[in-house]
Amino acid sequence: MMDTVTMIVQEPPYGTEKGWNALRLAQSLLAIETHVNVFLLGDAVGIAKAGQEVPTGYYHLGKMLEQLINKGAEIRACATCCKARGLKEEDLVKGAVIGGMSDLAHWTKESRQVITF
Repeated sequence: MMDTVTMIVQEPPYGTEKGWNALRLAQSLLAIETHVNVFLLGDAVGIAKAGQEVPTGYYHLGKMLEQLINKGAEIRACATCCKARGLKEEDLVKGAVIGGMSDLAHWTKESRQVITF
């Protein structure tokens, strides 16, 4: 059975490098055959917003999420956080879904490690 790592990202998509570094680590974990869950909280739900116009000098985190999803990562954006920001599931990149704290609780229980950014 493959090890699972859950990553909790709480930083906004742009303005800091934490989200970018979290997704880079997720890519590397997938490359060494680790199952990756990414739970986006607070302003980090913006990472999953489809159709982003990326500020000059930043990486396109929405595209990075799509690549992770295509490699098998599971992505959940906090339902409460999305609602507060007017985001619906159809506003997210393909494959990202809105989830709740119960999803995060299950992931935390099932994961070998939980990493917070």
